[in-house]
Amino acid sequence: MQQKRITNHPIIKQNQKEVISFYWKDQEITSYKDETIASALIANGIDVFGEHVKDKAPLGIFCANGQCSQCMVLVDEIPVKSCMTLVNSGIHVKPVEGLVDLPRVEFDGSISYESPPTLSVPVLIIGGGPAGLSAAVELGKLGASVILIDDKHRLGGKLVLQTHRFFGSTEAVYAGTRGIDIATKLDEELRNYPNVDIWLESTAVAVFEDHSVGIWKEGKTYLLVKPDVLLVATGARERSLAFPGNTLPGVFGAGAFQTLVNRDLVRPSGKLFVIGGGNVGLIASYHALQAGIDVVGLVEALPECGGYKVHRDKLARLGVPIYTSHTIIQAHGDTHVCGVTIAAVDKSFKPIPGSEKYFDCDTILIAVGLDPVDEFIKKAKEIGLQVFSAGDANEIAEASAAIFSGKIIGVEIARKLGINSQEIPNEWSEFEQILKSKPGITHPANENLNNLGKVFPVIHCTQEIPCDPCVSVCPKHLIHIDKVDIRNVPSFCPEGEKVCIGCERCVAVCPGLAITLVDYRKDNNYPTVTIPLEFNADNFKEDDYVTVTNTEGEPLASLPITKIRQLPNYANTLLVHVKSPSELATKISGIQLRSSNEPLSLDQLYLNKLEDDTYICRCERVTVGEIRQLIRNGERDINQIKAMTKLSMGACGGKTCLKLIKNIFREEGVDNSEITETVIRPVFVEIPLETLAGMTKKE
Repeated sequence: MQQKRITNHPIIKQNQKEVISFYWKDQEITSYKDETIASALIANGIDVFGEHVKDKAPLGIFCANGQCSQCMVLVDEIPVKSCMTLVNSGIHVKPVEGLVDLPRVEFDGSISYESPPTLSVPVLIIGGGPAGLSAAVELGKLGASVILIDDKHRLGGKLVLQTHRFFGSTEAVYAGTRGIDIATKLDEELRNYPNVDIWLESTAVAVFEDHSVGIWKEGKTYLLVKPDVLLVATGARERSLAFPGNTLPGVFGAGAFQTLVNRDLVRPSGKLFVIGGGNVGLIASYHALQAGIDVVGLVEALPECGGYKVHRDKLARLGVPIYTSHTIIQAHGDTHVCGVTIAAVDKSFKPIPGSEKYFDCDTILIAVGLDPVDEFIKKAKEIGLQVFSAGDANEIAEASAAIFSGKIIGVEIARKLGINSQEIPNEWSEFEQILKSKPGITHPANENLNNLGKVFPVIHCTQEIPCDPCVSVCPKHLIHIDKVDIRNVPSFCPEGEKVCIGCERCVAVCPGLAITLVDYRKDNNYPTVTIPLEFNADNFKEDDYVTVTNTEGEPLASLPITKIRQLPNYANTLLVHVKSPSELATKISGIQLRSSNEPLSLDQLYLNKLEDDTYICRCERVTVGEIRQLIRNGERDINQIKAMTKLSMGACGGKTCLKLIKNIFREEGVDNSEITETVIRPVFVEIPLETLAGMTKKE
């Protein structure tokens, strides 16, 4: 089989890995050691992992985070989630087809039951992402005894999927550093504190009334941990979206896509279409382009993308078509995505007939928002266990905000334990709110750039967002921003004899790639413009002509490259020099790498599915129509709907469909006050019953 791997990534280093082999449907294939089964299968061109027992529909990976069950396979006849299970040499993997015929176990009376071991600890932290890591570091410094658990095989959470430089504060949250490198920094710092015990590949499955937390450690041992204080830093799960074809293999959550591309260097797609213009969708689109994947389009239902404008501008400059006030109508394909239909929406977000557009694609990425993973928080509060939350589990925000909120919570927990008397400074809380803030006002671009000197930076970032790396990196301190509120737009201000020296550091460090440098020192009529790019250097060479664009992605001219360089401390950011006519120099913002994809002619056969055929419950294949009919029959109790349809009774435990069902109630004119919520019970994550029960075989 041809391997679908990324072998020349512009940011991520390719380390030599040990190759092992295993079997898929009795055929020997290869993978890397310490790779998940899901990634190994997709790398080998296999994306259908099984079929649903109800309607034989093909199933593949969706979340890659253990939150759903779409990627279930049989490993040596035992069902496992392929996205969470590492490959071992020689294992036999098969698709799940129909009801699983589990191995027979002969009972001879030799099974005994043992109570799980119980361990007490001052602090238990669930989640080793940016918030959990940052809190653990603070507690480690202060000498607190901590157990930190994470269900992945390395620390960092979503940081390990982020190849772009981070926004925020350089001093406080590593702004200007790539997310993958921040994960390494926090991990290395935490391991300096022996009082923090780290359990990887360990999952919290329940919070019990005796204040214990059930933990499935390393997929082998079940035990109970009784903390004095529980910190939940479990992050967020992606929202799903209901549309015809939404369960086809090739429909991914953004996190799954980034996991494959940025963590495992697997190329799951050739042509990608993205749903959602928040930061997650915009960033994932950019990551796809870096991995050599064509992004044929992006839709956002709102009139403007909700993410940072600089993220949106990066895509526009590179040539990605962005359709605002549009939504997805349908994913097409039988066993895999082969296309997508979108349409414009009116002010009520209803599709406008006749506005449909069809695109060829093999993958659809869903990035329509996040929900906190907060089951443990709610249960702990219910039973009176002292609990704190940080990061997205507390409030959805950027990872930089999660790092800082983790720091605050770590200090606060130490105060609760009596090992630290430090009060949380008011300015910490104020700064946390700045980091959590949504994009602010977009100011008009500065047109008066004639008095800035012979060489000067042009700052194309015009939206109020928390970010200051350009300020801290300027050796002459000529880029200014409000020190108290770093959301203000930066400005370049030469001061007498203090002028720009053309070092290009601000160009290289900007997380939004929103600074260029204009240099008139050699030629007043044709200055040199320095443009940042985060793509492979072998795609460009001197004397090549490239299409330069303005901030909005509009082509300005075809200009020759005169030089390509990288600064020693800013690896993987190319500084591309072009010779430009003077009248264009300050308008140039980027380089177009691809031509926009025009939608294909629409075949009306693509629209013949009814909305009622859309699946609302992925696990149990419950449709919108089934639920709508029950609501119209008078049902208002989700528990009753659950009993009649099996809604939310699948392996994911309602982590996606229970949010979506509210949309159907709303469409049917049912007020939230009339709805009876379903009861959520532990365990919150699947675990073998024999492990949970402490069953052991006597020798």
